Amino acid sequence: MDYREVETTSEYVCRLDHGRDWRAQIEDFADEQGIDAAFFQGLGAVEDAEIYFYDQDEQAYDAVTFPEPLEVAACVGNVSELDGERFAHTHAVLSRPDGTAIAGHLNSATVFAGELHLRAFDTDLVREHDETTDLDLWEL
Repeated sequence: MDYREVETTSEYVCRLDHGRDWRAQIEDFADEQGIDAAFFQGLGAVEDAEIYFYDQDEQAYDAVTFPEPLEVAACVGNVSELDGERFAHTHAVLSRPDGTAIAGHLNSATVFAGELHLRAFDTDLVREHDETTDLDLWEL
C-alpha cells in the first residue's frame, strides 16, 4: 500500500444547482476555490444518469444511461488532477422508486436536488497511468 499523510485545509457544504451536471459542478467548484485534492460525499436526486462500469477483463469502461429520475442514496469521491485538470472521481448508489439500486462510476447526471460535503487537503493528488489495471491512479 502506498500512502501519504495529508492536512485538511477547509471544509465546505454545498447545494448543487438544479438542472446542471452533478460531477461537473464539483469540478467547477474545485477550480473556483483552487482545490487540488479533496474528498466529498453527497446525496439528493437526479433526473437522469450515465454510469460507467469498468470491465476488468477488457480493461475498458462500459457506459450505461438511465433516462429516469433517481434518488442519490450515496455519492462519494475525490478531487485530484488528471491530464492537467481537476477531476472529480465520483461513485454513486442511485435508487429507483421500487428500491432497486444502480451503482458505479458516475460520469454525468442532471441534478434535481443535491447536497455535498467536501473536505479539501493541503496537498495535490495527481493521477498517472497504471499499467497493471490500465487505469489512471494516484501517484503517491
